[in-house]
Amino acid sequence: MSTDRTRPAGRRDRTRPGTVPPQRTPLRPRRPLRPHQWFAERLLAVLSGQRPVHWMLGHTIGEAYDQLAELAPDAPLGAGCGRPVVRACHGTQPATGVVEAFASIATGEQVRAMAFRLEQGPDQRWRCAAIDLGGERLPAVR
Repeated sequence: MSTDRTRPAGRRDRTRPGTVPPQRTPLRPRRPLRPHQWFAERLLAVLSGQRPVHWMLGHTIGEAYDQLAELAPDAPLGAGCGRPVVRACHGTQPATGVVEAFASIATGEQVRAMAFRLEQGPDQRWRCAAIDLGGERLPAVR
């Protein structure tokens, strides 16, 4: 008797009820993002026009929110073709509770630099304290 005749109408897979599916190699769990990597993604979302500035209200201190509010209307990281992505993000810790980071942002063939400073508050939460977009737009190196 063919399995095609006993299979319910519309069912396309060849497994039968009660059979054990083949074993798959388990995926490696993703490492959690470090604070500077997480902030790079969030800042990119705001500075590319994908998210509103107020999305960062609780994640900024000092003049950082004002800097975002000034930069965001022009969506400086959203210009060009394609969706912008963080190509690389690195941070250094010059003092306890402080991370100074930089990220390269690629949009199509264009690459931009973004630098920012994070400070850890007494509640142990990281907040962005400063943002800087610098440099001219350069073609992406492939």
